[in-house]
Amino acid sequence: MRLSRYFLPVLKENPSEAQIVSHRLMLRAGMIKQAAAGIYSWLPLGFKVLRKLENIVHEEQIRAGHNPIQMPILQSADLWRESGRYDDYGQEMLRMQDRHGRDMLYTPTAEELVTDIFRGHVSSYKDLPLTLYQIQWKFRDEIRPRFGVMRGREFYMKDGYNFDLTKEDALHAYNRHLVSYLRTYERMGLQAIPMRADSGPIGGDDTHEFLVLADTGESEVFYDSAVTDIRLGERDIDYDDKAQCQAIMEEFTSLYARTDETHDEALFQQVPEERRRSARGIEVGQIFYFGTKYSEPMGATVQGPDGKQVPVHMGSHGIGVSRLIGAIIEASHDDKGIIWPEGVTPFHCGIVNLKQGDDEADAACDKIYKALTALGLEPLYDDRNERAGGKFATMDLIGLPWRITVGPRGLKNGVVELTSRRTGESEELSPEAAVTRIAEIYERSV
Repeated sequence: MRLSRYFLPVLKENPSEAQIVSHRLMLRAGMIKQAAAGIYSWLPLGFKVLRKLENIVHEEQIRAGHNPIQMPILQSADLWRESGRYDDYGQEMLRMQDRHGRDMLYTPTAEELVTDIFRGHVSSYKDLPLTLYQIQWKFRDEIRPRFGVMRGREFYMKDGYNFDLTKEDALHAYNRHLVSYLRTYERMGLQAIPMRADSGPIGGDDTHEFLVLADTGESEVFYDSAVTDIRLGERDIDYDDKAQCQAIMEEFTSLYARTDETHDEALFQQVPEERRRSARGIEVGQIFYFGTKYSEPMGATVQGPDGKQVPVHMGSHGIGVSRLIGAIIEASHDDKGIIWPEGVTPFHCGIVNLKQGDDEADAACDKIYKALTALGLEPLYDDRNERAGGKFATMDLIGLPWRITVGPRGLKNGVVELTSRRTGESEELSPEAAVTRIAEIYERSV
């Protein structure tokens, strides 16, 4: 993409309404624009990152054997009355009536609707296990929406639902989701710690939240610092292997890590003093096992091996895709702007032409641009007739991990400058070598 043709409405000043770093930088980088309190339009740069995160979530869900579907945004209130949640959910639910006077609601979550799908099509234990998931816009009418996309009213979310014959099978689905989520977050350049949490309106006894440590987090968390040393890395995971998934779950959850709602000071004191930590955390996902909470009242049963009808065991699993963008920025920025991890960057590399209109510089930039594109990479070429300082400031603000700077002086010596956004370090390379280096970096980051 050439910046002269791209819609990137960057702001020089910090917006007064933005209270935290991610909100300020998303507005300044032209990623979002507020449409109403807690509701945002996603502009090209923000939308591009949103799609990158969505694709990673899809890839890891499908790798774990889960089935993508798409459910409607509006649901019938009758389904929620069946489960008993319609009156219990509270004012966060946006309720309405259609022209025929039927009670409807804007989806905050979809346990009831997916259970209705299941009971209409699955009748035998032979069709289990089954996990259905979607990535879709949700709405919760927060009383005080704040912090930009971190606590908005409308948000983009992956919500998945497992259906299993027994509690043992459902707990394997729980472990499978925990492992797939760990891989998902690591691919995004995040360390999200699974912490024992409160189930809230979803219900159930087993639940973990995934939290990214950040000073601006809305949750107080308590943890054993040793948990931050664990990584999933490049392990070969067999998601059908119950023992392997159980072992990974235990590895990541056996050390103390809890949100303030479930914090147990007596247990915390058993952690060696030098490893006890308290901090703030940003919730980016949560997994639940709730057994037959929905299947029993809604009649979601299957015929078991003995011929008897039994309610299925269920769980639900969510990732806040739009919220993740704010979490990544909170965890990865400096005073100049965003620093995107390679796995989620909107463009793989920025190209800055220091002297637009100079035939040699223009030709060199075009050649680099075409070479990167031919390798399947997406560069952002700043071909505007602007001062170099302004071009550098824009690149630093939007946070692309790598920048190739091209100017007449360097070209006389046959070199361009390759700069790391994270470290600020630069090196001079031939244009061809710079392209090769960028390709190698992203080959390693896949």
